[in-house]
Parts: sequence; structure tokens; C-alpha cells
Amino acid sequence: MSHLQIAIDGPAAAGKTTVARAVAQRLGALYLDTGAMYRALAYLALHSGTDVDNGAALARLANDAHTNVTLDASAPLGFRITGAGHEFDERDLQSAEVTAIVSTVAAQPEVRRAMVDAQRRIAGESAVVMAGRDIGTVVLPDAPVKIYLTASHAARIARRRAQLEHSGVDVDQRRLAQEIDERDRLDRTRAISPLEPARDAHVIDSSDVDAANVVDQICAIAASVTGKNG
Repeated sequence: MSHLQIAIDGPAAAGKTTVARAVAQRLGALYLDTGAMYRALAYLALHSGTDVDNGAALARLANDAHTNVTLDASAPLGFRITGAGHEFDERDLQSAEVTAIVSTVAAQPEVRRAMVDAQRRIAGESAVVMAGRDIGTVVLPDAPVKIYLTASHAARIARRRAQLEHSGVDVDQRRLAQEIDERDRLDRTRAISPLEPARDAHVIDSSDVDAANVVDQICAIAASVTGKNG
């Protein structure tokens, strides 16, 4: 393996995006939140009327829309993601409508094959910190650093609420809790690439620690594995 690969998995709102972006910045690596790729496709499905249970149609949609990810540290997301002539922002990707269907979209085998191929190509080009739900188990199973980041249910709800409100999205706390519960259920029970820690993953519970502490822990793990401190 020619480049450092750090795989960060975990349930919704565990803090993966914030932590992965900060780890990548500290180590001079590229950052990719793979969930944004699935959310972009979910957005396109909503706006094109594509059946979210039709994996072949979704894969064609992704191909026809020329969905593309360009890693860009200066962009608000840490990368730019475009499709069908549209550049997606956080409000697009985190809308309640997208959240409601993204697990269904991501569960389609044809969609996952296309996304995994794209994610592996990105990881082959440079040192990368990749966050998602099946990075250590499926996308980058040989990554030398695998992290499973989790947090309590209450902490995850609070974090997602703050994230959405910061993006200008109206939040109903009860609905948000229901959405997170349903996302957890779908992610953990899907037949293809269910959410679970890789056997050699370092499990970090971020319920009672801030993002900076988690970043320190991950960078220390990376240093112990690679012999480098970034």
C-alpha cells in the first residue's frame, strides 16, 4: 500500500465528519465523507422521480448525472460534489427528505458497487481519511488504521440537531430522534455491507469527549501504526 488510509466508521451523528476532516487536515491527507455521495444520489432520485427501490435505475441515474467528487480542502464540506449540473451544499445533503430515503438508496447492491469502486479509486490516489459506514469492513479492508466511532443516543441527537440548525435546517427533536433510530435500524440490518465494527477496528466512544480529544486519539493510533506523527 503506497498511501496512508484511515477508515472511520460509525452510526449517524457520531461525529465522523467533524473528526475525519480534522484528522485529515492534521495529517496532510485528503478527506472524504462517503455518506455525502449516497446523499447526493438520494437528492437526485427525489428530484428526478427515480424509484429508490430500483437499484439499476439508481445506478443509471448516478451514471447519467455524472456525479463527481472533487477533493477540495477550501470547500465548506472539505470536497465538492456535483451531479446533473448541480453542486450540492450541506442543506441539500442533510434535508429531511434526503435523510428519509438515503438508507434505502445505499442498500441497493448496484449503488454500493458503483460507490465502492469510486471510493477505492480516490483512496488509491493519495493519503486519505475516509468516513462512512462500511469503510473498514468493505471499502478499505486493508487500511492500516480503522476506527469505529460511536456515541450515546442522546449525544448523537444533540449533535445532529446542532449541525442541522447551523445549516439553516428546521429541526423537530422528536422527528430527529425517530429518523436516527430508523437510520440505525436500516444500517445495521441491511443485507449488503451492514454497519458493524471491523474486527481490527479501534472503538472510540465520543459521548463524553470533544472532537479535539477524539482527533488526538486517532492521530496517536495512526502514529503507532505508521511510525509517523503527521
